[in-house]
Amino acid sequence: TESNLNSPTLTQKPNSDRKSIRSSTTTLYLPVLYLLAFIVGLPSNLLALWVLVFRTKRLPSTTLLINLTVADCLLLLVLPFRIVYHFRGNNWELGEPFCRVVMAVFYGNMYGSVLCLAFVALDRYMALVHPFAAKTLRSQRTAVCMTAVVWVVVLAAMLPLLVSQQTFKLNEPNITTCHDVLDSDFQQNFLLPYFVTLFTSCFLLPFLVILYCHSAVLHTLLAEGKRYGHAVCVTVLVLLVFIVCLLPSNILLLIHYIKKSDDLYLPYMFTLAISTFNSCIDPFIFYYVSAEFREMTRSALSCSRESEYKMSTRSTADI
Repeated sequence: TESNLNSPTLTQKPNSDRKSIRSSTTTLYLPVLYLLAFIVGLPSNLLALWVLVFRTKRLPSTTLLINLTVADCLLLLVLPFRIVYHFRGNNWELGEPFCRVVMAVFYGNMYGSVLCLAFVALDRYMALVHPFAAKTLRSQRTAVCMTAVVWVVVLAAMLPLLVSQQTFKLNEPNITTCHDVLDSDFQQNFLLPYFVTLFTSCFLLPFLVILYCHSAVLHTLLAEGKRYGHAVCVTVLVLLVFIVCLLPSNILLLIHYIKKSDDLYLPYMFTLAISTFNSCIDPFIFYYVSAEFREMTRSALSCSRESEYKMSTRSTADI
C-alpha cells in the first residue's frame, strides 16, 4: 500500500514525501550536480586511463590506479541515466531490470573506488615507510590480489541491489521511481544491515587504513628530513575525498535507517550527488602520487596541442 512505501531517506509521512520527491532540489539541483560531475569527471578519468594503460610502466601502483580509474568511469557512465531520471521529475521509464543495474553499478563502484584508494595508500606506505620489505611484498602479484579483492567486494555490494525490486509506481504523483521509494519493511530488514555493512567494510575501515598510512608516510618523511610538501598534497586530496565527498552521505544514510529520522531525504540526496565528485578528484590524486603519471600526462597534453597546431597550420596553408 501507499503508506507502506518510503524512500531510503524519505520519512513515514506520505504527504511530505510527495513534496520532497518533486521538489526543485531533486528535479533541478541534483541533476545539475550529477551533470557537472559527469562533464568534469569522465574526460579526466578517460585521460588518466589512457595514460596509465598506454604510457606508464606496469608497476604495482599502476595496476591499482588503473582499477581505481575503471571503477570511477563505471560510476560516471551511469550518471546520465540518473540525470535524465531527475530532470523528468524522478520518473523512471527504462524498466525495472535497468534500474537495478544502474543503482548496483552506482553504489558498487562508489565503494569500489574507496577500497582502491585504501590499497593505493597501503602501497605508498609500504614503499616509503618499509622500503626493504616492499622489495618482496610490493609485487605485481600482490597488486593483482588487491584488485581481485576490490572487484569481489564490488560484485558482492552490487548483488543485493540486482536481485531486489528497485522501481515503484506511485499514483500521486503519477510517476515510477527508481530506488527512491521502497517498501518500509524491506528497508529495515534488508537495506539497513546492507548499508551498515557497506559503511563499515567499504568506508570506515578503508578510511582508517588511509588515515594511518598517510600519517605514517608524513611522519617518516619528517623524521628523515625530506621534503614533505608533495605528501601533504596527496593527504589533503584523499582526506578531501572522504570528509567532503563521502562522509556526509554515509552518515546521513546511517542516521536515517538506525533512528528512522524524518526530513533527511533532501539532505541525503544532495550529499549523495556531492559524493560522485570523488571520481573527479581521483585523477588529481594520481597526478600527485605518481611522478611518471605527471610526466606522461603533460606529454600527452602537449602532443595534443602540437597536433591541433599542425592541423590549424595545414588548414591555413590550404586557404
